[in-house]
Formats: sequence, structure tokens, C-alpha cells
Amino acid sequence: MRLQARLLDVYRTELYSWFMGVQQKGAEEARSQLPELLTAAENGQVTIITRHGRAVAALMPIEQFRRASQQQRPITPLEGTGRGLWGRNSTRTIAKLRDEWDR
Repeated sequence: MRLQARLLDVYRTELYSWFMGVQQKGAEEARSQLPELLTAAENGQVTIITRHGRAVAALMPIEQFRRASQQQRPITPLEGTGRGLWGRNSTRTIAKLRDEWDR
């Protein structure tokens, strides 16, 4: 099962790279070609860095990274008391959920 998940990760990375026109490099290859990859990033090229076939990092232009970071919104406006989340009697609901695991 673990091998299947790993193969699926590799397939997804390959498919994304092909679809988006992103180049992909292994960790050692990226380390040896870092100056060229930095120049490519300055010119707008995104590079996915993999380790053992799994994507672990992305080297991209800083402006593209900043835009992506700004699009993410903090979840702090969603904070609240949680009142009513577990029903009228939270103690009973939690005990019931715990009992499910004892079956």
C-alpha cells in the first residue's frame, strides 16, 4: 500500500510538471546546478526539486511566491467559542464518541 501511495505521488508530480511546463530536478542535480536554477527563477521559471522521485521543494521567482503567500488568508477570523459545536451536552457527545472506539 505504501508503495502505491509513493508511486501516485511520483505520478502527480510528473503530471503537474508536464502540464505547467515546470522543470523537475533531483536534489543532487539541483545542488550542482544551483546557479543556473537561480538564474532561471529570476527569469520566471519554476523548478520542482525532488528526493527519491517525490516533490519536496519548489524554486520559483520571489514575486510569484509573495503573490501566492498573500492570497492565503489567516484563519483567526474564524475563531470563536465553539459553542454548540458538540450539541447541547458536550460531555455526553464526547463520551459517546469515545465509546465508539471501545467496540
